[in-house]
Amino acid sequence: MSSIKNILYFQTGLGVLANMFLLTFYIFTIPCHSPKPVHLMSCQLTFIHIIMVLTGWDIWLTDMFELLNIENDFKCKATFYINRVMRGLSICITCLLSVFQAVTISPSASLLAKFKHKLKKYIIYAFFYVWSLNLSFSSNQFFSVGAYANLSETSQMKVTNYCSHFPMNNVIRGLILTVTTLRDVFLVGVMLTTSSYMVVFLCRHQRQCQHLHSIRHLRASPEKKATQIILLLVVFFVVMYWVDFFISSTSILLWRYDPVILTVQKFVMNAYPTITPLVQITSDDRIINVLKNLWP
Repeated sequence: MSSIKNILYFQTGLGVLANMFLLTFYIFTIPCHSPKPVHLMSCQLTFIHIIMVLTGWDIWLTDMFELLNIENDFKCKATFYINRVMRGLSICITCLLSVFQAVTISPSASLLAKFKHKLKKYIIYAFFYVWSLNLSFSSNQFFSVGAYANLSETSQMKVTNYCSHFPMNNVIRGLILTVTTLRDVFLVGVMLTTSSYMVVFLCRHQRQCQHLHSIRHLRASPEKKATQIILLLVVFFVVMYWVDFFISSTSILLWRYDPVILTVQKFVMNAYPTITPLVQITSDDRIINVLKNLWP
């Protein structure tokens, strides 16, 4: 068990450091007077992933709350609420980023090109609605989560050493699960659709350029590189997100959390926010050049 904890510690540390490095790089390289929407979304997503990693495996927050002498009930409610909000924001901002990229690369004659200026104009309103909806939608965590009490196993479901889920009305629980599932299915569907469109567009553009460039140049072309990154992140996000969602939904419906399953869920939950910055760092030539200059 200690070796598994060490793996989770390493994953948490790696995820926080990678995201903090990426966020710092964005802050110092993005122009303050006219930041692009894609930069704003990338900064938000990186910040969200930092909070997700910290609250997903509550090592750091537990120590912080104990130092501040804060009671367990508030600690549990705050940790679960923040993590649930960040989880919802992660899928929403990722979906928004995918849609924006698809509109951006679309040719001027296409239907999506009509939304280019509208997206740039209303992106701040989109951020406001996304944050407001997720902050309000996750408020049920204040009533369904709290400090673990020594009661019968049927009345509460222990999740961590200090926290547990409290029983809810079956109708309310089913309604929350249904709404969450519909939201996630819709957003993942939009992401897959826009990503497929981008992949098809970039591959078609690459075939059109075959007569102008050599095969050697095509292998290292930005179009092919972008296609691979899009496919990797989208597929990885969808797989990790639905594994996490399946474990959470099954545990809530069966009202039972196995310690091994809980550990697997914590690892899966932090996998995407840990891998994403590493992929972005290794695929960004600007960051690679900065690291080369810093490395002696």
